[in-house]
Amino acid sequence: MTEAGSRLARMTRQVQAEARVPALSVALHRADRPLWSLAVGGTGNDNPLGPRTRFRIGSVTKTFTAVLVLQARDEGLLDLDDPIGAHLDLPAHGELPVRRLLSHTSGLQREPYGDVWDTLRPPGVDDLLTELGRAERVLPPARRYHYSNLGFALLGQAVARLRGGTWAEVLADRVLGPLGLTATGSVPGPEAATGFLVDAYSDHARPEPATDFAAVGPAAQLWSSAPDMARWAAFLADPATVDPAGAVLRPGTLDEMRWPLTVTDETLWGVGFGLGLILVPQPDPLTGDARRVVHVGHDGAMPGFLAAVYGRRGGPGTPGAFGAAVLASSGSASAILDLPHRLLEASVADDPADIVAWSPAGPAPERYRGLLGRWWGEGYEYVFGWHDGALRARGADAPAGRPPAVFEPLPDQPDVFRTVSGREVGELLRLTRDERGVVVRMHWATYRFTRTQETFDGFDFRG
Repeated sequence: MTEAGSRLARMTRQVQAEARVPALSVALHRADRPLWSLAVGGTGNDNPLGPRTRFRIGSVTKTFTAVLVLQARDEGLLDLDDPIGAHLDLPAHGELPVRRLLSHTSGLQREPYGDVWDTLRPPGVDDLLTELGRAERVLPPARRYHYSNLGFALLGQAVARLRGGTWAEVLADRVLGPLGLTATGSVPGPEAATGFLVDAYSDHARPEPATDFAAVGPAAQLWSSAPDMARWAAFLADPATVDPAGAVLRPGTLDEMRWPLTVTDETLWGVGFGLGLILVPQPDPLTGDARRVVHVGHDGAMPGFLAAVYGRRGGPGTPGAFGAAVLASSGSASAILDLPHRLLEASVADDPADIVAWSPAGPAPERYRGLLGRWWGEGYEYVFGWHDGALRARGADAPAGRPPAVFEPLPDQPDVFRTVSGREVGELLRLTRDERGVVVRMHWATYRFTRTQETFDGFDFRG
């Protein structure tokens, strides 16, 4: 085992021992290294504990349902602003937009009607839909974040209806199979661990009852292994590497899912929610400042089980397809929820991605060479350059880690660009040339850019 692997193993063993977890299975996936995994403890049954041991992953299931919804959107089967009632026959709440259900901003109550956590008998599909009128709208739509398993149950049933199968069948066909997640499914299978509640004041661990969440399955039903979930986390963070053909979802769609739509706390903006994904910005360990690093994924909890599955994006040393999964057979070992974040951080610190050598490339297209260099807009200086085959722009004093704006020329207007990422994404950049064809002025999002610093009424400080 490498020195980096030894540190990861020690961190894992420490959590298992101190949090008193009967079985703890972890895995780390990265594009530039072999899969790393470790299992500590015992399954609580006759099955040996190993990398293929299945654990309940609880609400990590929601990330799969969200991907199914975005698949349907990309194929034109629904729109995110559609009311959910356009795809399900509902007695109430049918006007709630799909987008609000995905981001937990619909205001719908957390669980289906009834005390399902007392009875452990969630409703079937027919009962879920017919009894929806008894569920409350506890907040106005779009008012704020409010977590709802019921909302995701409706999303899963809508996708199943659109695809003409059950939610589990659609998931297996459209996600699990294409990504090779062979240890993931809606049933425990023969290699499952037993879930426990560990007594707070003794070392006794009592098995929790087995549960099937029926129609609420799209919110919490899945079982999986740590290697499968590390690969899934890597996909959520870097789909272009894990799924280069886009068989499951286009990278641009994952970009959309990762965009924060709400925060979970109005004063501590430490966790955000996108479209079915939890977003956890990572502070610099030395200064506490943000580093443009985010962990994307989800936590999960079910009777006897906890799970935390996150991929890492951004920051120096972060490799491609970088994801971590931590699965535990304890319903109360909350320390495991922080472990994937620590494993990702430690792996980058101890074994950063190799630095790729720079190599020269061809010149910028002749038509655009004259516009490269420094420009002024709104009183600020920007640098326009041609890198990686595209026009880019950065503020002259922008921090090194801030992504540049990237432009693409319109197919029929070579002097008009669309901003495809970064600052002013979506806006146009228009070039103005003089009689010699030299670019003398640009307009970006309608703001004038000139070679020298000017006031808005055109005064040139060079005088």
